[in-house]
Amino acid sequence: MNLDLFTVTPGENPLDKLKDNCGFAGIFKSIGIIGDSLSSGEFEYHDKAGDIVYHDMYEYSWPAVLERLTGTAYHNYSRGGMSAKEFYESWAEQNNFWQWNQAYIIALGNNDVFVLNHPVGCADDIHPDNPDANPDTFFGNMGRIISKLKTIEKDARIFLVSMQRRGEAEGDPIICAIAEEMKKICGLFSFTYVIDMSHYGPVYDEEMRKTFAMGFHPNAMGYYSYALMIGNYMDYIIRSNPKDFFEVPFIGKGYKNKDVIY
Repeated sequence: MNLDLFTVTPGENPLDKLKDNCGFAGIFKSIGIIGDSLSSGEFEYHDKAGDIVYHDMYEYSWPAVLERLTGTAYHNYSRGGMSAKEFYESWAEQNNFWQWNQAYIIALGNNDVFVLNHPVGCADDIHPDNPDANPDTFFGNMGRIISKLKTIEKDARIFLVSMQRRGEAEGDPIICAIAEEMKKICGLFSFTYVIDMSHYGPVYDEEMRKTFAMGFHPNAMGYYSYALMIGNYMDYIIRSNPKDFFEVPFIGKGYKNKDVIY
């Protein structure tokens, strides 16, 4: 049997292999999702006056698709319009969303940067052991969220999703710069990885939206496609760092295998 299906081949990029079941993304029992409208499965429709109405349909969101494809329980803590600041300061506490999971996927930034115009900041804003010292920036609040999750489960695997480019001359360089800065967070927290949709994902431009969107937000095919990309990118990360995932079944149980050396 050829083991190439289970390892990273030379020169392979994260989304070169799109498996229907998302491969090793299915090794987790439970994953928490922290995100905005893209994660909550938001759809757009028009009321009788012709105005756009936004409606979260979690059953069509990409986490719901991944739950069906992988058998992993996905707990969706997202909402349309969510920002890192709001999630940390109020939303999570109000809704009892600081919950234990083996892993978390954090997909925020669009509202922070392009809607609410919060200061972006940088990875240097993050003080992992003293999150109160983080400034009120996108990166400062992202750091607060991760620090909080690590107090809930220190060995949780954290996947940070960067934004997709939109084919916009002004916005795309900002999106790519944030993705590069996001990678620095991986050196601040244990078991933290970036799903770099800014560089490896498709450009979510007007041409792509003709098929995969209904307005600005994705349609059902768009959310399904995004689920395949997120799940297979997770598979790529796991295949690239297998030892980091040897003890996934032991997360939260206090068990260790002495033969696993990181």
